[in-house]
Amino acid sequence: MKRLGFIVNPIAGMGGRVGLKGTDGLAEEARRRGAQPTAMGKAQKGLAQLREFNPALQIITPAGEMGENGARREGFTPMVISTTPGTSETSAIDTQAAARKMVQEGVDLILFAGGDGTARDMYSAIGETVPVVGIPAGVKIHSPVFAQTAERGGELARLFLSGQLRHFNLAEVLDIDEEAYRNGQVKTKLYGYLNVPVERTRMQNRKCGTPLTEKASQNNIALEICNNMEEDVVYLIGPGSTTRPIMDNLGLPCTLLGVDLVVNGQLISTDASEETILKATEKRLFKIIVTPIGGQGYIFGRGNHQLSHRVLDRAGKKNIIVAATQEKLLRLRGEPLLVDTGNEATDQMLSGYIRVTTGYKQEIISKVR
Repeated sequence: MKRLGFIVNPIAGMGGRVGLKGTDGLAEEARRRGAQPTAMGKAQKGLAQLREFNPALQIITPAGEMGENGARREGFTPMVISTTPGTSETSAIDTQAAARKMVQEGVDLILFAGGDGTARDMYSAIGETVPVVGIPAGVKIHSPVFAQTAERGGELARLFLSGQLRHFNLAEVLDIDEEAYRNGQVKTKLYGYLNVPVERTRMQNRKCGTPLTEKASQNNIALEICNNMEEDVVYLIGPGSTTRPIMDNLGLPCTLLGVDLVVNGQLISTDASEETILKATEKRLFKIIVTPIGGQGYIFGRGNHQLSHRVLDRAGKKNIIVAATQEKLLRLRGEPLLVDTGNEATDQMLSGYIRVTTGYKQEIISKVR
């Protein structure tokens, strides 16, 4: 019988939609702003890919919202290894203790749901001893230890458990300084490595930065977008170094890592949360401007959780403007743009093909998956 470790960080991702750019140390503030837990829902989507192994698969998991509840909801009878509270009041210590216990219990693979902070906890606890697959559920997901989506994370676990996937490589565990991040600075640090499956089509790449040689191309994109802005339309300008020149050309301050709202050349909201966006766009025409994450290709679901499925459903695909330099697209090596909103219907609505502004009077058609 195969043994699968299953860990969920219950607070992962809660800070995203309410504009906190992370949840480390801010879970209570996220709740005060109305944030709701989402990590377990994503974790269950991954675990659902393993139902065919039930009851031959032994799932080993912490109590309550750190795994047990989700495993039972998916029809499994898990082995519970800790007495972690059944609420979301957990900490990094709980994650680390659970991971160590799983190694002691001889698990073949650990499937964990969280963000870069959770990946750090996994590395601190088990290092390179046991293979892992990360289900992306956090706000910050720079590390290439995560699957592209929750479902693909479950698929990877299924391939391993069925013996179809046997090879693993070391992947970087990266995280950023959240305090600096909230102040518009990205300071990424390498913490170590985790053992992950070698499977390029389901694992995400490491996030890449933007070289200086692209600055002129980014400005040309900004000029094209600014020249085509319509009167009385609210523009939601997403995070990223490619979208920042838009604000610069409008002569407006920007948060770089948040979502800013502009109408008729005026800034009406900065670093807006999901609720702020929904209120500002109620019964108004609006458009969303985003750029893919370098090296990964995500246009939604990574670092811009404020642009939730509720916001995207209201906007519709036709009102989404994707901006990317040709260099950024080339670094994707032919892979499609990606979406992971947490809502299957919204992801389906966004899939297919979309126009990408690549320069002044220049655009291409890219596939979205």
